Amino acid sequence: MGSLAWARMHGMRQVFSTPSVSRFLMSRLVGALAMQIQTVAIGIQVYSITHSALALGLIGLSQFLPFIVCVLIAGHVADRVDRKSIVLCCLLVECMGAIALLLWTLYGAQRAVMVFAILVPVGVVRAFMAPANNALLPNLVKPELFSNAVAISSSTWQIATVAGPALAGVLYATLGPAAVYSLVAVLLAFAALVYRGICAPRLVKFTSPATWVSVVEGLRFVWRRDVVLGAISLDLFAVLFGGSTALLPAYAIDVLHVDAIGLGWLRAAPGIGAAAVAVALAVRPITQRAGFFMFAGVIVFGIATIVFGASTNFWISLLALVILGAADMISVFIRHVLVQLETPDEMRGRVGAVSWMFIGASNEFGEFESGVTGAWWGLKPAVMIGGLATMTVAALWIRWFPRLWKLDRL
Repeated sequence: MGSLAWARMHGMRQVFSTPSVSRFLMSRLVGALAMQIQTVAIGIQVYSITHSALALGLIGLSQFLPFIVCVLIAGHVADRVDRKSIVLCCLLVECMGAIALLLWTLYGAQRAVMVFAILVPVGVVRAFMAPANNALLPNLVKPELFSNAVAISSSTWQIATVAGPALAGVLYATLGPAAVYSLVAVLLAFAALVYRGICAPRLVKFTSPATWVSVVEGLRFVWRRDVVLGAISLDLFAVLFGGSTALLPAYAIDVLHVDAIGLGWLRAAPGIGAAAVAVALAVRPITQRAGFFMFAGVIVFGIATIVFGASTNFWISLLALVILGAADMISVFIRHVLVQLETPDEMRGRVGAVSWMFIGASNEFGEFESGVTGAWWGLKPAVMIGGLATMTVAALWIRWFPRLWKLDRL
């Protein structure tokens, strides 16, 4: 083994050898697994009740609206309040949301509007959890190990996106939604218990009062740095137009003609590709031509989306989603490392909130956009046009953010 490869493997071992980081990663894995399982179950259940692509889009909208309203305030809170305590509270609220879904299922599950109501507080806690969780990780590892830690953390997320949907499809098909939501509640409670054992440094106390100016300072910080602005806005518009996962329950039933287990594998496929890339990046992070690789990932993401939209074969669709996830992971990794390393610790909560505001807009609002266009144009045209729009965004961003395109080292 060469000296460089040995150094990278040694860095990974150092990350895992820190007890608080191990707890952080375990909690992240279990919590993400629970939410992936829950997402698949909700999609199947809502579509079986409504048979509406628009209803699938409303699942995303019910989480996006509270998220976008709260996320800037959440970032401000993450820079002033103990970040570990914030995440713990959020995990417990998510656990109560799973219990609410269980009760809704046990009492008949006749009106999908109840699901949207339950998901509103889930959207609120996601707004608070995301910036606090991301801002905490740099406090747990040495700066020289941060890229390894980001790749490993991304790997845990991607493992969850593979195992969660596949497990959800099998459980839903064999045991029903009540068993799925019961498992989700148990997993989230366990994730909170593990997270409680993290030893994290306390933040420096602010002496100045909280003001609206300090709340929106993250937006001003991002706006002044064109490379950071370009990176997170590229992710926003690429996924906003290219997101197809919201339509998977309808696609599985009406286009590919597969059952809940097949849907589970379709939902897992992007995670399979992303997990493979995340593992590769943990061993060998991108150190040169970062801008080129970021844009290449977005363009391949768009191409894979078009192939998925055109396919009526389950295996071709599955492969397209694997490639889609792998391409997305490259751009996500570069964006995350870039934003964290460009941001001082006292600003990480607020800047992370801005980043997550863009991500939330691309994911949840993108699901709503996919649901609306799917209802208007049909499933296949909506997905294929979205893929074309993603490639157009990449071309425009190369022109508008030349420093990001030419970015070499992170």
